[in-house]
Amino acid sequence: MATRLNPYISFNGNAREALEFYKEIFGGTLALSTFGEFGNPGEGGDKIMHGMLETDQGYTLMGADTPPGMPYNPGDNITVSLSGDDGDVLRGYWEQLSGTGTVSVPLEKQMWGDEFGSCTDKFGISWLVNIGVPQS
Repeated sequence: MATRLNPYISFNGNAREALEFYKEIFGGTLALSTFGEFGNPGEGGDKIMHGMLETDQGYTLMGADTPPGMPYNPGDNITVSLSGDDGDVLRGYWEQLSGTGTVSVPLEKQMWGDEFGSCTDKFGISWLVNIGVPQS
């Protein structure tokens, strides 16, 4: 496997719901492992210890539920950036992510020439979408 950079998001007990939501948007293959599968079948054993979504577009998104006793700080130190020049695809992602979330910067043409928007989805995750002009 080549080296890759991708976000890893901590959730407050709803990692399964969140990762399945992102799979609906981006497609791909979702692998989920619970705490119970790794020897912790007690309370919270059905929560996600590790989840990984690998999409056909080459995106990888990982996430897990915050283990008991650890602090949960939603959106504190993560922003996910989607960028490229396929405007139709990126606008589709934007519509789904922002549709049930909060828009902080509307997706529109910016002074640098690209379309750009910023939103927070219904799970408290911040997203940036940048649509560049296709290179010829």
